[in-house]
Amino acid sequence: MPRQEQPETDEAPERGGMLDWIWSSPALAAAGAWLSRMVEAGTQGYPPDTKRRLMILNMIAYLIVVTTLIYGLQQAALDFERFWPIVYINFAIVLIVAAVPLVHRFGSAAAALLILVTECAALLAFTYYLGRESGLHIQYIAFSAAAFVVFGLGRLWLIVPAITVALILHLVCWFWFPQSAAKIATPQHVLDSLYTQAAITTFGLIAAAVFYAFRLAENAKAETDALLRNILPDTIVERLKAKPAEHVADTFQDASILFADISGFVPLARRLGAVETVALLNKLVTLFDDLAERHGVEKIKTIGDAYMVASGVPEPTADFAHRLARMALAMQEAVHELRAETGYDINMRMGMATGPVMAGVIGRQKFSYDIWGDAVNLAARLENTSVPGRIHICPASRERLGEGFEVEARGAIDIKGVGERSTWFLMGSRKSRHPGG
Repeated sequence: MPRQEQPETDEAPERGGMLDWIWSSPALAAAGAWLSRMVEAGTQGYPPDTKRRLMILNMIAYLIVVTTLIYGLQQAALDFERFWPIVYINFAIVLIVAAVPLVHRFGSAAAALLILVTECAALLAFTYYLGRESGLHIQYIAFSAAAFVVFGLGRLWLIVPAITVALILHLVCWFWFPQSAAKIATPQHVLDSLYTQAAITTFGLIAAAVFYAFRLAENAKAETDALLRNILPDTIVERLKAKPAEHVADTFQDASILFADISGFVPLARRLGAVETVALLNKLVTLFDDLAERHGVEKIKTIGDAYMVASGVPEPTADFAHRLARMALAMQEAVHELRAETGYDINMRMGMATGPVMAGVIGRQKFSYDIWGDAVNLAARLENTSVPGRIHICPASRERLGEGFEVEARGAIDIKGVGERSTWFLMGSRKSRHPGG
């Protein structure tokens, strides 16, 4: 019997689709938006790092409000006539800490001070009424870690006094409020419960603070590492991390260098204007960066509309010239496609040279990985004397490429600083023909 199609309804889907329906429901989206507003309350106008810390303070405040309210209701239900001072103190904490988002307007440290002063006074009062066997005073120990989170590492002038005061109050509670002096006679099972809650809270706060600190450190390390790897080759980053004080300077007997430059860029940029020019360059350089990664060559730098890439550095490879030749052909193909897509008259002159080079990291603040040598200068000269849409190569590059690539002789030309040399245009790979322009 053929299966009948089920009519469409507005009812929630069953089984596996139920969770998807719940997570995508308008009610949940509205709840998430409300929670986000609550966490960000009062943090507008602060720098991102400060705002993040204030949002954490807001979350801590909300947790304090919820847990303290629960404690107060529990104690009121247990025996209000006996525990009424504790109940009122809990409700006072709820009212004060609930105002934390409003206090941010008085400064980035105001809310943290409010929380710490309130908690210090409340723990002292609780221990005064219930005695030290309640264990509530051990929560002062958590201040040694929590102070760094709520104030931030840059406020040691607040952190040190806060930790000192917490330590003093912890000792005061131990020596001044023995169980025999407790103002409220409390059954042992209640004391045991209070001590357990205090221990859980203390361990939880310290663990959360340490986790937060390590998380920040790991995030900062990951961001720094990612930034370094965007600036420097991976192998150079690892060398700098292993020996940061050691200069990075290498000599390579054979490497290939490619310079590429947009012909007629100045009049094109004048016609396009700043916004479109930057957008065009960004798209072009992004395409080239992707190609460099795909072909296993190293982008050295961009200077305006010029793009410099090398192969065989910082890691020598046997096929360095072939890699760079394939990269150059792919760049010309990318320019050809972009020209067809945009309608702009874009062409690139390219020069490729092979020979010994030196390489290293230069600079202290805005440092970079750069290469020098006769081969670098020759590649720049070949680019200057090239033809739009063509890849101009030197004799050493021609020899290295062998029979794997198709070339066209240009003849002998006079190269500034080098003299007269025979040069060629790289046309394509014999295995897979690419357009030369």
